Amino acid sequence: MAEIGTIIEGKYEILKLIGKGGMSKVYLAMDQNLNKQWAVKEIERRVTDKNNEVVIQSAMAEANMMKKLDHPFLPRIVDIINREDVIYVVMDYIEGEPLDKVLAKEGAQSQETVIAWAKDLCLVLDYLHTRTPSIIYRDMKPANVMLQPNGSIKLIDFGIAREYKEQNLADTVSLGTKGYAAPEQFGGKGQTDARTDVYCLGVTLYHLLTGKNPCEPPYEIYPIRYWNAQLSSGLEVIVQKCTQLNPEDRYQSCAELLYAINHYNEMDESYRKKQKKKLHVFAGTLLAAVFFLFTGILCLGLRSYINGSDYENNILQAEKSAVDADKIEYYARAVDIIPSNPQAYYGLIDTFKGDAVFTVEEEELLKRKVNANLSVLRQSDEYATLAFEIGKLYWYYYDYGKTENSDNQVTRMKSAVQWFEDACNFGGEDSSFYIMAKMYSNIGQFNRDITLRVEEASDKGTYLPYWENLNNLVNTISEQEDENEIVKLEVFKLAVNAIETYARKFKADSVTKEEMLNLLYVVKADTEAIVTTTDKTTQIKEDIMERLDKAEMAVRNAFPVEGEVSE
Repeated sequence: MAEIGTIIEGKYEILKLIGKGGMSKVYLAMDQNLNKQWAVKEIERRVTDKNNEVVIQSAMAEANMMKKLDHPFLPRIVDIINREDVIYVVMDYIEGEPLDKVLAKEGAQSQETVIAWAKDLCLVLDYLHTRTPSIIYRDMKPANVMLQPNGSIKLIDFGIAREYKEQNLADTVSLGTKGYAAPEQFGGKGQTDARTDVYCLGVTLYHLLTGKNPCEPPYEIYPIRYWNAQLSSGLEVIVQKCTQLNPEDRYQSCAELLYAINHYNEMDESYRKKQKKKLHVFAGTLLAAVFFLFTGILCLGLRSYINGSDYENNILQAEKSAVDADKIEYYARAVDIIPSNPQAYYGLIDTFKGDAVFTVEEEELLKRKVNANLSVLRQSDEYATLAFEIGKLYWYYYDYGKTENSDNQVTRMKSAVQWFEDACNFGGEDSSFYIMAKMYSNIGQFNRDITLRVEEASDKGTYLPYWENLNNLVNTISEQEDENEIVKLEVFKLAVNAIETYARKFKADSVTKEEMLNLLYVVKADTEAIVTTTDKTTQIKEDIMERLDKAEMAVRNAFPVEGEVSE
């Protein structure tokens, strides 16, 4: 057990014990280098305890899985310290309390609050499900959702999450929390997939809305309005569909569920209309039925015309607006009117790029709009182009994780990968942007996975493909005279950083000294030729010029002249 005041790895000072389980303890620690608090999970190695090895393997699997993830609603793993007698996993320290304690103190939560949490949980689960391979969380429940002091949430405890395996017909063990777990989580009843998390989320929403714990009598998921008649009938339909025993009868993805939650009021209205229609059918005559049929057709046509007119009006108002906040509001309204039309999404993207910063708040808005309509968008011929533009938005402008002393280029690349993969998969090799999207995707995947590969000693052979993609990207961007200055500078910065960091690795994978120096010369000449127009691009240009000498020195150190000693 780590004592208070102990300093781990020369920088993590143990402040206090904040939690413990059967074989692990969690401490609050201060990073003396960054002056930042982290949570440090300590797992002791016990040679005589057979169960301990299972715990160790599970903890390492969880930590390595989490290291690949980057989402505002997930805690980050920042360090794994593997010693002979103990393992330390360093992660974000999350202030607040789990929702099960909130329920215990306050009871059922307001409908509006639960809907807001539901949207965030749909977003983070959809993020996990769209990884390659998909990550199935499998333990959604109030106890695993942390409510922070600022009102936002974090999904914690990935101890039983698993990567989806295409060939598996069934899970071999029973995992999950009884009461919240889907039927297929009980071994032998089918493989868990995204629909499993839909079920668990549905039960969690049931508990939050009604205050009724599914682990306690009556042990059933009643319609939520059985407990509270004031709750939305549309929301009742959603929870009931989430918690169907047969996965085929549930929402098939969290994106589909998010869309339903965003439109739950419309479901209420359709419910009332359906009841009225039944009365008309019983009381009406054949003539009235025919009349209403033609009236309905006329109204649908009129509604389509009005929707089209409203859509164009919102687009026009957005284009005329001088204030970004107004532009965003008009484009967001247009998306809600005709979700399948990509024009409004492009408008949002261009507006977000206007100040050269794509903020976390802007990302949340964009993901709400895109994810809610993803199934419709993916049927459009324009989806691949839209995915490509979203990928570039993340790659060059995403602001998450950036500080005064640390760039977030790797975070940006990791966040963009899924969109470039979609651009390739839905656009095909004949699309005009396929080659660029493939380069972006390959470079992003390398930077996403390289840390884990190095730890596993499986990185050999990965540097040559990375070099080829990097070299091709630099040359392609360099040849595009009308390309945005921030795009050029970010690509050049990536190349300089890569050579400075991996010069010896490139050499080991057969990249020559001349090839690396030639790329640096191209970067230097093109960077010098760029006339910057903003403080941000001026700073990036200065950073590149300052690091060129260090990158060149890294190359020369990797290829020392005979008789010289490499630094």
